[in-house]
Amino acid sequence: MPDTQQADRQDLTVDVVVIGGGAVGENAAQYAIEGSDLTAVIVEGHLLGGECSYYACMPSKALLRPLDVAGTSADVDGVSPARLDHGGMLQRRDAFVSHYDDSSQVEWAESTGIQVLRGHAHLTGERTVRVDDDAASRTITARHAVILATGSEPTVPAEFEGAHVWTSADATGVVEVPERLVIVGGGVVACEAATWLAGLGAHVTLLVRGSALLTGNEPFAGHSVLDGMKTHGVDVMFNTSVTACRRDNPEHTGLGKIHGGAVHLETTSGELDVDEVLAATGRAPRLDDLGLDAVGLTPENIIDRDLPSWLHAVGDASGDVPLTHWGKYRARVLGARIRAVATGDPEPFEVQSPPVPQVIFTEPQVAQVGLTQVAADEQGIDVVTAQVAYNAVAGSALLRNDVPGQAKIVVDRESRCLVGATFVGPEAGEQLHAATVAITGRIPVPVLRHAVPSYPTVSELWLRLLESLPEEMRRPRD
Repeated sequence: MPDTQQADRQDLTVDVVVIGGGAVGENAAQYAIEGSDLTAVIVEGHLLGGECSYYACMPSKALLRPLDVAGTSADVDGVSPARLDHGGMLQRRDAFVSHYDDSSQVEWAESTGIQVLRGHAHLTGERTVRVDDDAASRTITARHAVILATGSEPTVPAEFEGAHVWTSADATGVVEVPERLVIVGGGVVACEAATWLAGLGAHVTLLVRGSALLTGNEPFAGHSVLDGMKTHGVDVMFNTSVTACRRDNPEHTGLGKIHGGAVHLETTSGELDVDEVLAATGRAPRLDDLGLDAVGLTPENIIDRDLPSWLHAVGDASGDVPLTHWGKYRARVLGARIRAVATGDPEPFEVQSPPVPQVIFTEPQVAQVGLTQVAADEQGIDVVTAQVAYNAVAGSALLRNDVPGQAKIVVDRESRCLVGATFVGPEAGEQLHAATVAITGRIPVPVLRHAVPSYPTVSELWLRLLESLPEEMRRPRD
């Protein structure tokens, strides 16, 4: 009988090669071949399913949901406050990351006709990819397309070099909860991580270089989240930067474990001694060591979309908006395009410039899609806005005793269509898709007014918002 392992390492020719097996790469491969005789290979050097499945979206939301439930139980009359089970929270997290076992993801990929190869992939020429693993190397040739879906990686500032500080993967994979934790950053990762780590018992201090949280959203979003953090004992220091970091006996102790001894921080606001530091300071496309030079390219070519017709980048690797659901959407669009070209089918239908939605699972939640008022102004759009308190309707007032937050819509005066919406409050994420549909479908306000929200639900906020617009915006244009 032949050596199957050796046979598996033979050179291959397929229609589509995807480098990177995260959620984006999986979607790109699936849509590139579905309903056709085309073939695809995904090359992944770690866990199939990628960052979102094991180190980002899934574990963070698994940790945040118990806090949300417990917080609600403590703020609704007639219910005894729930007690958090910290060990149970970590077990829940472990279940949602499949205990860092990707076998079910591999089974799914193979069930759709996608071949999965393990190893490090790099370009060696036009449509050719070299895959190296511990045992051997092989070359894969793509008849039609090579897709870079390698995701992104944390950016850790130079002042933390050698201190082995935590990144977001350690925060979602937390095993040892630091008694004293500093989180550096004021964005989504920093705010969400501060929420669940404080809930697990850490005393959290957030160091924010600027003067507000969640910049890029409507200002009331950051204000509401700041109030929520203070309620749960998180200290927030604005206009503060770390200038130096020293650690006693730094060592790689493993995912989610404290990486050595005490950490001494020098900042522009004074000195701090803590047990661990989480650098939530952004991410950058993972484009190193992909052999771009072999085809005459640089990472800048990827970001600028300056690529040969056979090579594509999608998701975080492309420099696009670094959100899993957005990367998966762009992967579906790209895969369908590749399939159409390869099979000679008609070009797939696409929508021009669909809006990007995002939910931040803090307390309260922040849900935003499309443009903020500031962003619309910067683009020269003449807009009209409406803003109401999140507790302005019976449905939202019923959610909790204390209902924080605001809701706001941004409307193009000329077209009467929404260009942006923000909801900040309990379960605000569940309000977002209606706004996404309204913006994507370019549904004008006079039509939206006839979409009747049920009583008593939070969706009645839509009625309040639309009624708060100037009267002329509620009529069709002459």
